[in-house]
This record gives sequence, C-alpha cells and structure tokens, in this order.
Amino acid sequence: MPTEALIQLLIPLLLLVGAYFIGTELERRHYRSLRAREHASRRFLTVTFPYEPPDQDPVDVMMVTGSVVVSVDYFKRFLAGLRMLVGGRVTSYETLLDRARREAIMRMKDEAKRKGFTAVINVRLETSRIASSSGNNKGTAAIEILAFGTGVKLRPRATAA
Repeated sequence: MPTEALIQLLIPLLLLVGAYFIGTELERRHYRSLRAREHASRRFLTVTFPYEPPDQDPVDVMMVTGSVVVSVDYFKRFLAGLRMLVGGRVTSYETLLDRARREAIMRMKDEAKRKGFTAVINVRLETSRIASSSGNNKGTAAIEILAFGTGVKLRPRATAA
C-alpha cells in the first residue's frame, strides 16, 4: 500500500519537474529566436501612429496581420494556481504574454515583407483568451494575440523645385 501512495505522489511531482525543465528550455529557445528575428528586421518601419512619415508617399496599402496562440504549460498553471491563493503578480504568465506579443508582431512584419511592403503603420494588438468550454478548469488554457496594421509601400515624396 505505501508503494502505491508513493507512486501516486511521484508521478505528479515528476510531471511538474519535467514541465519546468522542458518549458524553461523551450522558452529560452523561443526568446533566442525572437531576438535574432527582431534584430534582423530592426530597420523595417513598424509604428503605432496612423500616418506615414512626412517625407514619404504611400504607393500601395493593405491590412497585414500576425496571430499566435500560446498554451499554458503545466508548471505555469501550477504556479498561477498557487499565486491565486495569496494574490499578486502572476509572473509566470507575464513571460508567456511577452513572447506571444513579440511573436505576433514578428509574424505581422513577415507577412508585410512577403507582400512587398516597406513599413507597417497604425499597429494594434488584440488579446483573446481561449479556454475549454467544459467549465471544470482542466481543459486547454491558451491565449491568442493578434497584431494588425496597415502595410504600406513608401516612396520618397517628390519635392517641388
């Protein structure tokens, strides 16, 4: 009987420890990838204001989007559950949201580049919670972040001589 109890205790503990190490490594790799992609596209104009630079004329415009759905891992869900008991910031979710926002923006920029645009103006972010409809809090918990803006092809404004 004690062996069964020990096994029932060890399995969730091993899952929790495994989720921590695997999740940490996956998160580290994703951040590394994001930093490299952001650095590579640092010169691609992406702004929140709704107009093009004053010395540029738009040649072509179209809405561009980037979307990402990120699920919560077992360890983060466990930590958030503990945090809900005592209150305060849920820092385990903050990194999840940060990665999702940055990934959505990168996907939007990638779409704009594929379509030949030279900038994205009027960038906005929308967040949606996706959860199981069962209501027992044991289903999939995830968020979707949608980045959208106006992709524009810009050319230097002709100056009057």
